[in-house]
Amino acid sequence: MAGLKDKRGFIDKDRLDLSERQAVEYWMKRWGVTREQITAAHRKAGRMVKDIAAELGKKR
Repeated sequence: MAGLKDKRGFIDKDRLDLSERQAVEYWMKRWGVTREQITAAHRKAGRMVKDIAAELGKKR
């Protein structure tokens, strides 16, 4: 499975699991948003990164 490599392993590039701190921090930095904004978008759009990005008005 292709993913984004971090210090401990791979981050799934298609799905966002809010319990994985490294993944959430990666997307926070990449999109320039807060954890609360990601959480709200995750609740509304689901766990697919493309859907969360669209909800936030960001490019994947």
